[in-house]
Amino acid sequence: MSVRELQADLALGVQALLGEGPVWDDREGSLLFVDIEGERVHRFDPSSGRQSSFATGAAVGSVGLRADGGLVLALLDHFALSSGSGEAITAVPGFAADAGRVRFNDGEVDPWGRFVAGTMDWAKSAPLGELYQLAPDGTVTTLVTGATISNGLAWSPDRRLLYYVDTPTLRVDVFDVDPSDGTLSGRRRHVDIDESEHGRPDGIALDGEGCLWVAFYGGSRVCRFTPAGVLDTIVRVPASCVTSIAFGGPQLDTLFITSARTDLDPSRRAAEPHAGDLFVVDPGTSGLAPSRFG
Repeated sequence: MSVRELQADLALGVQALLGEGPVWDDREGSLLFVDIEGERVHRFDPSSGRQSSFATGAAVGSVGLRADGGLVLALLDHFALSSGSGEAITAVPGFAADAGRVRFNDGEVDPWGRFVAGTMDWAKSAPLGELYQLAPDGTVTTLVTGATISNGLAWSPDRRLLYYVDTPTLRVDVFDVDPSDGTLSGRRRHVDIDESEHGRPDGIALDGEGCLWVAFYGGSRVCRFTPAGVLDTIVRVPASCVTSIAFGGPQLDTLFITSARTDLDPSRRAAEPHAGDLFVVDPGTSGLAPSRFG
């Protein structure tokens, strides 16, 4: 089977320290993404080129859309709600992770309208992270324990599978999901990753054909794997630390790609002037509409 190769282009020169968590806002026709270490949420309108951002006051691992308007956030050690432009960020009471050991990382709203986000070990070496589910009523449930860097999440359209990345394991796992309530079971390996060839798996997204797109940190690429786990597409990205991906645009047929520069020394930053920027590519397929919290 031949592997198709595509080239990503620059969409926005934002120079994020740790760009992550893109999500398409179909109501606003814009892309939201976070700069975790820059403590900001960015919004980009590709049709006009307009970009705005707001400060979160703490590391922001991920952002999701709310059904009634506004955003849900995974900040440093807690969940929060805000308006779409970041006014009145309000912590969700009753839950906090141990910020001395972990911080929040990647998250997504699940098909049942709950925000699912995971934590990671600050040192990126110990299995201290967990995957949490925030319900609209504020209840927090632990779904996965023993993660080192809880990362990408993607549910299948029939709600029966959840794909999940814990980056240091160098694989994408898949869970069986009870389509009635989202209960997880049967975790198993879906794709094994050769780090020397691709880099380390980070954010993920599913397309309408059931294929899985994976961003590779340290690999300057995004790869697509068929439902059988076979590599069939490589997107080359002009930045080594590729972090996450999301389908967007009016037809959800544009792939947006975030990146980072936080781990690059001065010489590497000079060699990669677009590290931390936002990229775009025509993937030749369309993705799935994001769910909304609540």
